[in-house]
Amino acid sequence: MSIYNKIIKKEASIAVIGLGYVGLPIALAFAKKVKVIGFDINEERVNLMKKGIDPSNELGKADFKNSDITFTHKLEDLKKANFFIVAVPTPIDEHNLPDLKPLIGASTTVGKVLKKGDYVVYESTVYPGCTEEDCIPVLEKLSGMKFIKDFKVGYSPERINPGDKEHTITKILKVVSGCDKESLDNIAKVYEIIVEPGTHKASSIKVAEAAKIIENTQRDVNIALMNELSIIFSRMGINTYDVLAAAGTKWNFLKFFPGLVGGHCIGVDPYYLTYKAESLGYHARVINSGRYVNDSMGFYVAKNLVKRMSAVGKNISKSKVLVMGATFKEDVSDIRNSKVADIVKELKSFSVKVDVVDPHANGEELKHEYGFGLNKIGKGYDGVIVAVNHKEYTTLDEKYFKSLLSAKGILVDVKGMYRGKMKGLTYWSL
Repeated sequence: MSIYNKIIKKEASIAVIGLGYVGLPIALAFAKKVKVIGFDINEERVNLMKKGIDPSNELGKADFKNSDITFTHKLEDLKKANFFIVAVPTPIDEHNLPDLKPLIGASTTVGKVLKKGDYVVYESTVYPGCTEEDCIPVLEKLSGMKFIKDFKVGYSPERINPGDKEHTITKILKVVSGCDKESLDNIAKVYEIIVEPGTHKASSIKVAEAAKIIENTQRDVNIALMNELSIIFSRMGINTYDVLAAAGTKWNFLKFFPGLVGGHCIGVDPYYLTYKAESLGYHARVINSGRYVNDSMGFYVAKNLVKRMSAVGKNISKSKVLVMGATFKEDVSDIRNSKVADIVKELKSFSVKVDVVDPHANGEELKHEYGFGLNKIGKGYDGVIVAVNHKEYTTLDEKYFKSLLSAKGILVDVKGMYRGKMKGLTYWSL
């Protein structure tokens, strides 16, 4: 009997390793149909999920109901599974190099409980070749078994978009791959249990890995172009969003916009590709240039405000600035790789007093990750930076900002939300 049929008949269980933004939605989606073991090394997070609480604040209690799932942090419980989905983070280190420790750790965990006939599918974003070159040897070593002969491996890239309630795991086409035809067919069938649009069968594991990595690299490069254009247009004294509105009337113009590029995907994934390219003797010029531009935007925004405050006679070392928004994108609580931290860091390097507010972020997490927490909104700010376009900020008007700003105070609107609405105060956007 195939692994797919065993899973459908609940004679075999699916285990999801890593229950963060990616893993938990996958685990719960499968748990509505088949038996699932949700595994995470963080016991505190596991205990929250047992109570129907998503530590990432993406899912509600209703999402946990009617689910055949066992949450655990114990290795022993994983021995009951036969189909393992690895969905752990793949971050970068301080040198912008791939940090595979979570992935290798998850592979070590799975390798210890792997049995003959089991399947392992990786969802974590990696460079092409990582699954076969870095993960499978760990599985073989820990299990004492041989790849393909004793167990099968596949790769199916995650496409979870934090805060997006439309493009969820069950609603978007799933790319799948396997180590041979049998594994490809079985992996596709397993995912089709929950994925309504079906699957796209990639020709190899490397192709599937490459497909994922270029999805975010493409966006990164295009946003970098917009950011560079915004720097140029700012020097010309014209608004970038006005330019894009005009250019966007052409039928084949690609609509990307300038902004801060952070988070765990677009701001990270291209470095995995450039790392692999370097190992093959090729320096990726376009991708690296795009990364440089996007990684510089937080500092650029801060410096621009400092220059403008100085131009109107503000004493910079005695100035006070309010930064509104600290998460990496709008309407989420995720602060991973938030480029707002670069804005705060740069402002503080000029001895500016900085207050940070955010309706979604956790102040303790910010303090732990970046060294600053959340404040209450005060008065008399020399500058206000609306860094993240949370829904709570979209209805704010000129009267509100005037109440916060001192004389000759400056409003910086990173995403251009208030373009054309601010008439009586100094306004600047990317």
